Amino acid sequence: MSKHLFYIVLISITLTSCDYLSSTKDGNTSNGRNIVASVGSSYLYKGDIAALISPSTSQQDSIRITDQFVKNWVKKELLVKEATDNVRIDQSEINRKVSDYRYALISYEYQRLIVQNSLDTLITNQEVASYYNQNIDNFTLRQNILRGRFLKVNKDAPKKNDIRRWLKSNRPQDLESLKSYAFQFADNYSLEDSVWLKLDDIIKNSPFSTISNKVQFLRRNRYVEETDSDYLYLLKIDEYKISKEASPLEFVQEEIKDIILNKRKVALAKSLENDIYERAKENEDYKIYR
Repeated sequence: MSKHLFYIVLISITLTSCDYLSSTKDGNTSNGRNIVASVGSSYLYKGDIAALISPSTSQQDSIRITDQFVKNWVKKELLVKEATDNVRIDQSEINRKVSDYRYALISYEYQRLIVQNSLDTLITNQEVASYYNQNIDNFTLRQNILRGRFLKVNKDAPKKNDIRRWLKSNRPQDLESLKSYAFQFADNYSLEDSVWLKLDDIIKNSPFSTISNKVQFLRRNRYVEETDSDYLYLLKIDEYKISKEASPLEFVQEEIKDIILNKRKVALAKSLENDIYERAKENEDYKIYR
């Protein structure tokens, strides 16, 4: 567990006053509230039941949920008590960390809301292309990809000669015929030949997946068929790129849009922080004592 995560867990355990809902046999009360459980000086009350159980929850589910909740609460409180009793803990340091964590959460939530309402999400193709060209070394392929068509049909399916012709054809009417056929008879297919796809994704669970030298396979083939005991597999390769080559822009454009969007979020958050500081400085809303 990282140091940061440990602090978050510790703070959560220390601060959480778990809401819990159940009944007690003895009807003990503290300040007029029914006590469900206690660990040392920490108490869990019945009064929070409305927050835990919805009106539509069955009695059996209510009992199960509350029993599990109280068990978890007791475990957390016992852990805190054990730590407090047996470990020298600097409470001032804990309070400082709690305060820092609270400020971080409030700041993050405010920045998130401002960014969410102010962020320009429109990204033009020109921006994507510009970022790609300036950072092309960061977009090296980690796998072989291709553009083409793939079809998996039962060996007893009709019109095999037609689908071979349609698969190889560039005529729009033949592509429509192929799509219609694939919708009716194909067990698996990929016919959008303008889209770059990972070779391994296309050929998995087919005889092509056993090819030992996939680079050589791509270089030597433009159309290939394979069969197994039940199916016929047809693959047409229009274009391919080999692993470690520069990725085509189309293949990474969504990734680039995410990068640009994230950069805008960071810039907006930083601008918000600076704007608040400059406004406070102008209005003399803070003082620095030296």
